[in-house]
Amino acid sequence: MKSIIITIGSLLMTAFSCTAQVLPDHKVQEIKDKVSQQADPIISVAPNAEIGALGYYYDAKAVGTLAYEFGYSLVRMEQAMREYTSVPNPKPRTSYRAPLNKIGWAKRLPTAADKDMPTANNDTYYMSAVVDLSEPYILETPNTNGRYFVVNVFDMYHNLVEYIGKRNTGTTALKVALIPEGWEGDLPNDIDKKVIVKTDKAWLWGRIHVLEGENIKKLHLLQDQFKLRSLSESKGYENMNKQTELPEMPVFPTSDSLRFYKYLAFALSQNPTYTEDISLVGQFERIGIKGGKFSTDNLNEHQIKGLKEAAIEAPLAILSSMYSSSVTSNGWNIATKLDNYGYDFPFRSLISGPYLGGQGEKEAMYPIRFIDSDNAPVEGKNSYTITFDEEPPVDSFWSLTLYDATNKLFCDNSLNRYKFSSESKGLKKNKDGSFTIVIQNEEPKNTDNWLPAPKGGFYLIMRLYQPHQSVIDLEYKLPQLIKKKEIL
Repeated sequence: MKSIIITIGSLLMTAFSCTAQVLPDHKVQEIKDKVSQQADPIISVAPNAEIGALGYYYDAKAVGTLAYEFGYSLVRMEQAMREYTSVPNPKPRTSYRAPLNKIGWAKRLPTAADKDMPTANNDTYYMSAVVDLSEPYILETPNTNGRYFVVNVFDMYHNLVEYIGKRNTGTTALKVALIPEGWEGDLPNDIDKKVIVKTDKAWLWGRIHVLEGENIKKLHLLQDQFKLRSLSESKGYENMNKQTELPEMPVFPTSDSLRFYKYLAFALSQNPTYTEDISLVGQFERIGIKGGKFSTDNLNEHQIKGLKEAAIEAPLAILSSMYSSSVTSNGWNIATKLDNYGYDFPFRSLISGPYLGGQGEKEAMYPIRFIDSDNAPVEGKNSYTITFDEEPPVDSFWSLTLYDATNKLFCDNSLNRYKFSSESKGLKKNKDGSFTIVIQNEEPKNTDNWLPAPKGGFYLIMRLYQPHQSVIDLEYKLPQLIKKKEIL
């Protein structure tokens, strides 16, 4: 028995201490064929230097892919929170940035000239606050007298923890305590709601509806009534240990093909790992992520190659989740569960990218369209129509917004029109309540229902705020986008 153990040990040492050159394709295929022919290759195939080299590569590639899919949302949030607390001077009126632990509000709707947020809506003013939860914070929301608003509470993994707003908590004045998990202490007696956050920072991401033609000064006064203060401030003293700015995040050049793993190591060092994710994150030690650092000191060339390829291929898997984690209805891609990702890490990562701050379907739905009724990509050089039999069924409001596919921003046009919505007073309807929207680059003779597009590719997003159950259940079908034979 002792000799058998020594023999096995020697084989393993030979296989896994190897640093052989990269195997040629025919040798890789030969090994794969051999493995595929075995009922149990772990028992039947003897390890050797070539198998060890290939195994190192595949293992690092697999774990690297998992790390990217799991960790991108965390890296993105750490980067975005620093961007959102870096306040430019002077601050643009569309900017929602504010210093750490302060509320920032946009004070006008974005236009095609604004480049700071891809896929921004043109319906609401955005609000942002990044909160250091070294102690509880208290969010005060005013009475909006029925006006739609929502403040989403996100943790640093881009999990949506709670909704504060019209649908979930109403529009009367409210005091909400944001509490770090595990905190024990006394809160003021007038707290209406408690929200526990598992990470050391929280992101408050808000929206308040802007009515077409309203007195904006009054709305600005309402925005100013949203307050955020620490528990110590509410008790009349200052916490001398509170953070006033986030620690600097390292920046690595695009030419660094291993940069993502360095970013992830830093992001993990800034945030606790959820209990249910500890065993998963523990796997990352095999690819050099440990103790807030990424190091290749204990990795061989095969592992490094696997990590580099994972950093290229994992984003493709994340992008594909637009289709694998959504359904297609009448040509519209409809994603749900934006507040309940479960273990769908690729989808969470996708949403945290260009759709950062997306909400669950009970609060809002965001059907997106890239193709016409013939399944061809849409381009503004063509002419399209979309006809609604009636306004979409929602409890708050709806909008149809067009974006330039090249940059995910609004399309510059002579009318400064980027959407049609339930607030569009100029939208012409038929006697039966139906209406048709014309989409093209060239200005038509009648511009009443024209939604301008770039000459090239574009896409549409339908925003449905507080949709009816028929929308959530996909019983309600959004209309098709029809390509016309000639420009209208």
